[in-house]
Amino acid sequence: MKPLRALELDGSTPLSATAVKAVADLCDRAEDTGGSGHGIAVVRVTGAPAGDWSGGLDVMLVTKWERALRRLERLPTATVAVAHGDCGGTALDAFLAADLRVAAPDTRLVVPRDATATWPGMAAYRLVHLAGAARVRKAVLFGRAIEAAEALALGIVDELTDDPAAAVSGAAELAAGLSGKELAIRRQLLFDAATTSFEDALGAHLAACDRALRQGAEKEAAAS
Repeated sequence: MKPLRALELDGSTPLSATAVKAVADLCDRAEDTGGSGHGIAVVRVTGAPAGDWSGGLDVMLVTKWERALRRLERLPTATVAVAHGDCGGTALDAFLAADLRVAAPDTRLVVPRDATATWPGMAAYRLVHLAGAARVRKAVLFGRAIEAAEALALGIVDELTDDPAAAVSGAAELAAGLSGKELAIRRQLLFDAATTSFEDALGAHLAACDRALRQGAEKEAAAS
């Protein structure tokens, strides 16, 4: 499986309409595959905001950005994020939205701060869902950087490597042969499991099982 063209994000650059469009363009390319699983979406990130980085933002732009990230998070294909150096702002946001997260040993994940507090964006939400509130409390409340080894231990990072190209190739092999549409369904079941009771989740899982069985039967019928 070949990666789709990678998206590059520099978190030291303030959030802009250009960044929103870049994520949307990657999503367009991934969705154009029709969920066939031909290719993985790759996001390469680095950089963290400094100084009064949020001064020129408005809530409409932030809303568009969060919607673009949610779209990235729900793509009908596997997504891989590769990080190095300090990662905050848009870099941290996109990194946390990926299915597989790869980091260089020098990576530090940073919830950015402005003059009064840490940024209250959805990176904090994703960090808590990945690692638990107690384990990321200092990062979310005070902006303490999460070092690469700690991020790996917390499950925020899946792999530490000095060879990101090999890691991306490994991710592509892992996803090879999978249906992008089916992967998206499994991902949603995974998301829902954290907040849904067994009884409420059962119907969605049974529907997915029924879908898988029907597809298997159709393949058998076509082969006979």
